Amino acid sequence: MSKVAVIYWSNGGNVEVLADSISKGAKSAGADVVIKQVQDAAVKDVQDADAVAFGSPSMDNNRIEQQEMAPFINEFKLLPPNNKKTVLFGSYGWDKGAFLKDFKKLVTDYGFNVIGELAVNESPGDEELKRAEELGKLLVK
Repeated sequence: MSKVAVIYWSNGGNVEVLADSISKGAKSAGADVVIKQVQDAAVKDVQDADAVAFGSPSMDNNRIEQQEMAPFINEFKLLPPNNKKTVLFGSYGWDKGAFLKDFKKLVTDYGFNVIGELAVNESPGDEELKRAEELGKLLVK
């Protein structure tokens, strides 16, 4: 059985809804899923998983959340993620999802293999939730 970790930071709940949909998709594809807010996550959660999804809203200056999510991601700078399949997701209000480009570059530079991404404007609609579910399934393939 494949193991998937979904690690996210959410303030208004939009990213949490996406995380739940990704988790649902991975579970429906047969994965054992660990879903945690980043403040409750450990590096080991990612290391023990076959695939991972990271989520954050766009924050100051079109960056991922800087107090908890960015430091967590930076822990992988010196650890080998071994090209681990990764999905990135998040929400934005003003930057048209541009933050995801920098997020993708960062995790790719750290050795993650980004196979999918999803950025939604404010709160996700039905189509975006379906896309999130599909991304969860993609992590299991």
